[in-house]
Amino acid sequence: MIELLKHLDEIHTTPMGYERIKKNLNVNLDHEGIISLCKEKILDKNSHLYQKGKNRYCEIEGIIITINAHSYTIITAHQQ
Repeated sequence: MIELLKHLDEIHTTPMGYERIKKNLNVNLDHEGIISLCKEKILDKNSHLYQKGKNRYCEIEGIIITINAHSYTIITAHQQ
C-alpha cells in the first residue's frame, strides 16, 4: 500500500468519524490525537495494509482502520 503511505499527510477524519473511532477504540484523545494514533498504526512495520473496493485497511494489534482510498478519510477504526 505504498500509495497510502505517499498520501499520509492527507489522512483526516470527519467529526462523526472522530466520535466513532474514539468510542470504538475506547480512547480519550482529541481530533488530532485520533489522527496521529491512526497514522502511527499505519506506519508500524507490523501493520497489514490492503485495499478492498473503495477502501483501504490497516490491521494491527487487533485493530482495523478503514480509510477511503480516494479521499484519505478515516471512516472508522475498531477492535477485531
